[in-house]
Amino acid sequence: MEQEKEIAKAPSLDYETGKSDFLDEDAMKLAEMGYTQDMKRNFSVWSVLGVGFSLTNSWFGISAAMITGINSGGPLLIIYGIILIALISTCVGISLSELASALPNAGGQYFWANELAPKRYANFASYLTGWFAWTGSIFTSASVALAMGSALVGCWQLGHPDFVIKPWHVFVAYQITNIFCFFFNCYGKTLPKVATFTLWTSLVSFFVLLVAVPASAPTHQHAKFVFATFINNTGWSQNGIAFIVGLVNTNWAFACLDCATHMAEEVHKPERMIPIAIMGTVAIGFVTSWFFSISMFFSIVGDFSEIAGTSTLVPILELFYRAFSENTAGAIFAEVLIILTGYGCLIASHTWQSRLCWSFARDRGLPGHQWLSQVHPTLGVPVYAHFVSCAWVAAVGCLYLGSYTAFNSMVTACIVLLYVSYAIPVVCLLIKGRNNIEHGPFWLGPIGLFSNIVLLCWTAFTIIMYSFPYAKPVLASNMNYVSAVYGVVITLMTIDWVVRGRKSYRGQESRHAEVEDVVRRESVG
Repeated sequence: MEQEKEIAKAPSLDYETGKSDFLDEDAMKLAEMGYTQDMKRNFSVWSVLGVGFSLTNSWFGISAAMITGINSGGPLLIIYGIILIALISTCVGISLSELASALPNAGGQYFWANELAPKRYANFASYLTGWFAWTGSIFTSASVALAMGSALVGCWQLGHPDFVIKPWHVFVAYQITNIFCFFFNCYGKTLPKVATFTLWTSLVSFFVLLVAVPASAPTHQHAKFVFATFINNTGWSQNGIAFIVGLVNTNWAFACLDCATHMAEEVHKPERMIPIAIMGTVAIGFVTSWFFSISMFFSIVGDFSEIAGTSTLVPILELFYRAFSENTAGAIFAEVLIILTGYGCLIASHTWQSRLCWSFARDRGLPGHQWLSQVHPTLGVPVYAHFVSCAWVAAVGCLYLGSYTAFNSMVTACIVLLYVSYAIPVVCLLIKGRNNIEHGPFWLGPIGLFSNIVLLCWTAFTIIMYSFPYAKPVLASNMNYVSAVYGVVITLMTIDWVVRGRKSYRGQESRHAEVEDVVRRESVG
C-alpha cells in the first residue's frame, strides 16, 4: 500500500510535451488548500527576488522621498532612520517569511488570516486583510507613479529654466507612466526576465551613482553635516514630531515586503524560495539605501536649503546638477538612471497588485470576482485584475490635483494599510498559538515571536503617529489626508461586506470542504 502511494506521488514526464501525468508536489500542496494551479511556475528564486527588490527598492525610495525627509530631520533622520526602519523591517520580514513558509499561497496575508483565525471570525478577518492589502498595493503604485511623474517633469524643468511646474503637469506625467508600465504585465512568459532585468538595472544604477556623484562633486560636506545635522523646517516646535513626520518617507523605502509572498504559485518550492526573497530584499535594501544616502549627503554642493527648495521640485535632481558642476546633461542622465529604476519598481508593483486582486477574487472577496479571478489562457496573467488595479491607480492620481502633499498621503496609506494587513494574521497566529500550526522550513522560534511583537507594536505606532500633519500651520494644501483615505477604504469595505461579502465570501470552511474535489480535478487534469 505504501509503495502504491509513493508511485502515485511520483510524477511521470512526457518528454515530447513537457507535461507531467500526475500532479507535481507544489500543485498538490496548493490543491490541498482548496485551489487549482492556474498560474505557471515560471519564476526562479532570482526572478522572485527581482520582483520583491524591484518593488521595495530602498535606495530608489530614499531618492524619491528625499523632498520630505530633508525638511523633517535632514541627514540625521535619513541616515539613522534607515537603520531603525531596517531593524523593524527585519522583524516584519521574519514574521512574513515564517507564515509564507508554513502556508505558501498567492493570497498571502488574507489567506493566512483565514486559516489561523478562530472559525467564527475567520471570514471577516480574512476579508478585512484582503481589502487592506489590495488597497495598500494601489496606493503603493500610485506613490511610485507620482514619484516618476515628478522626476520626468523635473528633468524637463531643469532643461527649460523658465518653465514653471504646475500640478497638472505632474498629473499628466503620472498617467503616462502608469499606462506605459501597464503593458509589461500583459504577458506572463516575459515577466521573470523583466523582473531579473529590473533587479540588475537597479543594482547597476545604484553603483554608478554611488561612485560617479561623489567623484564629480567639486566640494564635499564634512562628516558632522552627514551624521549629526538635524533640520526641522516643518513648523513643529517638537523635534521628535518632526523626526516622526519625516520617518514616513524612510519607512516607504522598506514597504511592500509581502510582494514575494504573492508569487508563491509561480515559483517551485515556495516554502523555501519566498523567505529567501523576502529576507534578501531587506538585506539588499539596507545596504544600498544606507550607502546611497551617505554618498549623496557628502556630495551636496552649496546651501542645503537651496536643494530643498529647488524649482524642479526634485531635490535629488538638484543635488546631481550641482555635483556635476551645473552640467544639465549629466544631471538628467543621473536622474534617468533613477527613472529607469522607478519604472522597474512600478512594473513590479503592478505585478504585485494584480496578484493580490486575482487571488482575493478567487475567494469572491471583491465585486466582479467572476472576471477578476480569471487567468488569460494565452497571456498567462490575470488580465482583468491587472486592468482594474491599474484603473484604480489612475483614479487615485487625481488626489495630486487637489494637494501638493498628496504624495505623502499616498505613501502613508501604502505603509499603514499594508502593516495592518500584516498585523491581522500575526494576531491570529498568536491567538492560535505559534506551536499549534505545522511549521515550514523557515521557522525561528523565540526570534519569530519577538518579531511578531515588534510588528504589532510598530503597526499601532504608525496608525497614530503617521496621521499627524506634515507641517504647521495646517492648511488645506498641506494637510495629511490619510485619515480621509482610511475612512473611504473602510466605508467601501463595509458596504461590500454587508451587501455582498458576508454571504458570498469563500472562507475557511468552504475551501476545506472542497479540497477533495479540487485534488481529484487537478489529478485528472
